[in-house]
Amino acid sequence: MKTKIFLCGDVMTGRGIDQILPEPSLPRIYEPYIKDASDYVRLAEEKNGQISSPVDYRYIWGDALEKIRDPDIDFRLINLETSITHSNNFWRGKGINYRMNPENIHCITAAGINCCSLANNHVIDWGYEGLKETLFTLEKAQILHTGAGDNIYEAQKPARFSSPGKRRILIFGIGSSSSGIPYEWAAEDRKAGVNTIFNLSAETANQTADLINAEKDQNDIVIISIHWGENWGYNIPLVQKAFAHTLIDLTGASIIHGHSSHHVKGLEVYNGALILYGCGDFINDYEGILGYEEFRAELTFLYLVVLNGSGKFESCKMVPMHQMNFRLQQPSKDDISWLIRLYRTKNSIEGAQLVLCETGCLEII
Repeated sequence: MKTKIFLCGDVMTGRGIDQILPEPSLPRIYEPYIKDASDYVRLAEEKNGQISSPVDYRYIWGDALEKIRDPDIDFRLINLETSITHSNNFWRGKGINYRMNPENIHCITAAGINCCSLANNHVIDWGYEGLKETLFTLEKAQILHTGAGDNIYEAQKPARFSSPGKRRILIFGIGSSSSGIPYEWAAEDRKAGVNTIFNLSAETANQTADLINAEKDQNDIVIISIHWGENWGYNIPLVQKAFAHTLIDLTGASIIHGHSSHHVKGLEVYNGALILYGCGDFINDYEGILGYEEFRAELTFLYLVVLNGSGKFESCKMVPMHQMNFRLQQPSKDDISWLIRLYRTKNSIEGAQLVLCETGCLEII
């Protein structure tokens, strides 16, 4: 039986996004130039018009919500890039600290999200107390999580998702230090933190594969959600490709869910698996921030992946979305044309074909 999975890139519901939700955190932040999180709302409004806050918890998902909540989808996975906490103990010296009030967790449940990868460079922005409350809040909301925990064993442990008549899905969250995860955040035997890897060497790939194989059964679908690489740039380092290939070859993983870049990057179908090297930002508060406009980071995709009965890649629909007014909206025809040109020029597609659907989505077959 086929399995249909929703994936997207970074979901950053802290700071400015948190401020427009029904239960905003205290707005005080500790950035070099901005000290009030509501300033990010003001910047967005100056660019694209007023946001009538507080908004409904479904608001931020906008036009994407109907597609994400499609009952034919078996599993929904995001990279949640914020701390969910009341903690005021921000991580000093980091410069940027994302926080969402735990009362606003309903903005995640509104989209029916089943699992959050937490192996990223913002989950401990408000200290270990903030991490603990993040884990508690997700568990209370019955949302699975992976990639961070009370110790290295908990951080490395996969999230396990089962549904009747379907293969079990195992999700492994991994954070590469190349994405800006502070070295001090690495989980240890008796220390909470992130499941961090410090290089993408063959040795690290083999060690990671051993950990995955120790957890999986023969019929499990394996998804590896990895936060890696720089924020800007279309180049895909060869070391990332080699790392992804090794994990697929050794574990039989079906999907490498890559994220960290603020814009969408290339992809590959390799040995029956889908590799998304960079899914871009899906939800954030960057709307009024200047810089890097040439990357059109406000244009993003939701990824609808179909795996066949053997757990192998069959197809992927990339549904384009436009971030505006802190909400996902249908892009214009010009925006869709820009994305098509991007994948014909700068973003590589290897091992598969790109087809334009009548509805305006891109399909990988």
